[in-house]
Amino acid sequence: QVQLVQSGGGLVQPGGSLGLSCTASGSIFRINTMGWYRQAPGKQRELVADITSGDNTIYADSVKGRFTISRDNAKNTVHLQMNSLKPEDTAVYYCSVVVLRPNPPIQYQYWGQGTQVTVSS
Repeated sequence: QVQLVQSGGGLVQPGGSLGLSCTASGSIFRINTMGWYRQAPGKQRELVADITSGDNTIYADSVKGRFTISRDNAKNTVHLQMNSLKPEDTAVYYCSVVVLRPNPPIQYQYWGQGTQVTVSS
């Protein structure tokens, strides 16, 4: 199994910044897409940002221009830099990776433990 360990998060005032990171370890053959999701109370889980193995990125419209996703392949780590935070960004943030395992080649999705981000004055 693949383990994802997240760090970062916390309480920040509107307009502030936070950085999240997520490191994967375990039975990894090849990491494909890495990304971040979030879920606020009473709301659906939503994609925040994804980054592919080719470093193509996708952002939710609500975070474009404010959040930046990046990856460090040597460390199996994905980062999310969040700037100009708004109260509506308050949620539990989960990292996710899609890995390819051989014999036979099958893709699996794994999730981090989640970390709380609270934006409030």
